[in-house]
Amino acid sequence: MTSSTFTVDIKLPETEEVQSWGMSHSVYVPVLKPTTIDEIKKIFIYATERKLKVAFRGGGCSYGDASIIDDGIIVDMSDYNHIIDGECKDGIIKAESGVTIQKLWETAIEKGYWPPVVSGTMFPTLGGALSMNIHGKNNFCMGPIGEHIQAFTFLTPTGEILNCSKTENKDIFYSAISGLGMLGCFLEITIKLKKIHSGKLEVTPISTSNLEAMFDYFDKNYQTSDYLVGWIDAFGRGSSLGRGLIHKANYIEEGKDPHFLENRKVVNQHLPSRFFGIIPKSWMWLFMYPFSHKLGMRLVNYAKFLSGKISSKSYKQGHAEYAFLLDYVPNWKYIYKPGSMIQYQVFLPKENALNGMKDILNHCQTKGIISYLAVFKKHRKDNFLLSHSVDGFSLALDFPVSESSRNKVWELAYELDNIVIQNKGKFYFAKDSTLRPVVAEKIFTSEVIGTFKKLKDKLDPQHILLTDLYHRIFLS
Repeated sequence: MTSSTFTVDIKLPETEEVQSWGMSHSVYVPVLKPTTIDEIKKIFIYATERKLKVAFRGGGCSYGDASIIDDGIIVDMSDYNHIIDGECKDGIIKAESGVTIQKLWETAIEKGYWPPVVSGTMFPTLGGALSMNIHGKNNFCMGPIGEHIQAFTFLTPTGEILNCSKTENKDIFYSAISGLGMLGCFLEITIKLKKIHSGKLEVTPISTSNLEAMFDYFDKNYQTSDYLVGWIDAFGRGSSLGRGLIHKANYIEEGKDPHFLENRKVVNQHLPSRFFGIIPKSWMWLFMYPFSHKLGMRLVNYAKFLSGKISSKSYKQGHAEYAFLLDYVPNWKYIYKPGSMIQYQVFLPKENALNGMKDILNHCQTKGIISYLAVFKKHRKDNFLLSHSVDGFSLALDFPVSESSRNKVWELAYELDNIVIQNKGKFYFAKDSTLRPVVAEKIFTSEVIGTFKKLKDKLDPQHILLTDLYHRIFLS
């Protein structure tokens, strides 16, 4: 095809560096920022005619290479971000896919609603959240975000706009949600939010002496909890293996919060801009930096464990304060510089989870590569095609990566993969940096992978949608 036969011409901007959130992957590519459906359509036509690859990017919160492409165009959807219907009638909001979780909760909370599922940071876009089908600290009772989507419009690379719901274009609904951005572009999304009766949650910290105690608490308390999350001290050994601190949270019942009208105001939900009223949050990573080594993190983790021993008194905390712990310290990932970090998150069925996680924590200690931050959650299964979830538990491990340690960290991840596969587990693509095709073939059935690829052939026949993650796991 000669240039004279092209029907769409777009002036591409100069290439720029685009980095994964964990800073372990970076590419230099043109970045386009559409604001309308017509602009997105033109990008699809432009890429199809020139046989270019396209990767969608929202808030850029994926730890690995889920929203970057080494040789192609990145389409940043963050400017396609209007709330179409924010009246919140019956808790329903309609928004463009570039709307962030932050904008969603800010629109809803003064009307008495809160997003039913949020990630640990408020900056992902709705489109990105659906592509990865994000989960929160309440997955055991609320499932992933996809379960609360009533409908969405979906633009395919061929230019077709489809209406999708649990009854209309059902196959696309359950595949595009969890589909890694490989089938098309989410346009307008309708989501149902949760009614709340207080601007705060009742939060209780519970210290646990080892992994068995943490499992035991979750098993006994999840049915009476709205949220449960466990932090694990990955440095604990022997009888203290998996010791940690749980935070249980519950919504406050209707009529029990006399200050509801005041504390549900957006201004009263925002995270504090300063620590202790003095230190700007943007400086805090500098205070953390001296501890960003094994000895320092061993001390930090042990101090956190002791804090749970000292006080287990319940307290009230705002929804945003509880939900978005990762946003307390902006750019906390900079403590890993001049290196980077990856997160390795596994999901194990309940019958294998305890022994599997023991093996994982012990193996990390044996290899001398210990997670600086480890997070434990309970989950339930869902019906989305490329679901990461199981009826069981997850463990998320943050590992520092330096130029000299990179190969060792990847080797550790491959060895942990074997433990996960032996225990019939799964992985979370939004966090992944290391998975290989051999792993995908074992965590998904050939029928699931075949169904997804057939749908991709149908919706994206020229296969212009591609990310480094999809290429690494499904095409390598």
